[in-house]
Order: sequence, then structure tokens, then C-alpha cells
Amino acid sequence: MSHVIRLEAVRRFYGDYKALDGVSLDIAPREFVAVMGPSGCGKSTLLNILGLLDRPTAGHYWLGGVDAALFSDGERTLARRKKIGFVFQAFNLLPRLTALENVCLPMSYAGVDAAQRRERAELLLRRVGLGAKTPRTPLELSGGERQRVGIARALANKPDILLADEPTGNLDSKSSAEILALFKELHAEGKTVIFVTHDAAIAGSAQRTMRMRDGKFE
Repeated sequence: MSHVIRLEAVRRFYGDYKALDGVSLDIAPREFVAVMGPSGCGKSTLLNILGLLDRPTAGHYWLGGVDAALFSDGERTLARRKKIGFVFQAFNLLPRLTALENVCLPMSYAGVDAAQRRERAELLLRRVGLGAKTPRTPLELSGGERQRVGIARALANKPDILLADEPTGNLDSKSSAEILALFKELHAEGKTVIFVTHDAAIAGSAQRTMRMRDGKFE
């Protein structure tokens, strides 16, 4: 397969507003791609469509060679669970759960038994440098540590594709550099990584940078 993700003339309208206006894109397996552009240019809408959280108004999206328009709601959920890991700018961790419990959560939805969930969550938290902080809640962690928990959670169900929405947007420069280094390591291990950012310095970490403006690639 020459691509793991393919978009053809994708449009996404919200009323009269054109969030995406004829976007085409091919991403090969194991690529590391940054989508860069100012706020409101359509980056997050693009990521939501890639992650099967939203549907195009028009155009086509193929995921792993399958037209996503053919997926039932159950198949979309299953594809999100097995194929795609999300990393969010605002972390999206549950504040009353520990780091360990937050990482276990996607595996519980996937039907992994409790002992295996715990073992894998502990392994992933060690992998991102937080092995000593598994019992802490997000409120007891720094921004960089919360993002590390978010990355561990995104990896919980062993996805091939990582999607990240401004993953360093809420972090200081030191934490940003550490998170980017972690993404590079994950890419080197075989993950397809796609992140969106408004920061040219951050985008420069990727193999390929694509620029968006007004819902289109420039």
C-alpha cells in the first residue's frame, strides 16, 4: 500500500463557513508529517476527519485503503480504537483518575482484562519517563508530565497512527523539546505521526511540512 491515509477533494462546511475547502492529501505508512497554519485555518477540522471524529461534507477519505464513508458507526469506533491514537493540546485527562488509570481507560473500552491493562499502562508510563508517578492525578503533575500521560494513553491500544493537535501548545520550551523528542522516537519505532501546529520551529521537527490557509493547502 502506498498510503495509509488519503484524502481527495475533502470539504467540510458548517453552515456557510468553509472549514475545509477541497483538501487532498496522501500520507505513506511511517511518515512524520506536520500540518502548519494560523488559528482558524482548518487544521483541527482536518485532524478530526482523519481521526474519524467528524465526517466530510464532500470528498473522500480512505483509511488503510478503505473508504471511510463505508464504515458503520460501530466500525468507525473500532477503527478509532485500534488504528488511531490521539494526543490533545489540552491533555483531556480525567482529573480524578491517576496517571495509571487514565492510561488504562482506552484498554478497558477495548476489552483488555484488568491485569493486562495495568501491566501495559505501567510499561507505557515508564516508556514516557513517568514510572514513579503512576499514582498521581493530573492535578499533581506538570504540563509536560500531563502530556506524557496523554501520549502513553494514546499508545495504549497499540495504534499504527498517532494524531496530535498542537501537542506542545500549552508547554514551556523545555517540555516542548522533550515531547518532540518522544514523538521522534515513536516515529523511529514505526509509527505514522501527524501533528498540527502554528509554530514553524515545531513543524521543522517533522519529515514533511504542509501549510494550510483558509481551509486549503498552500
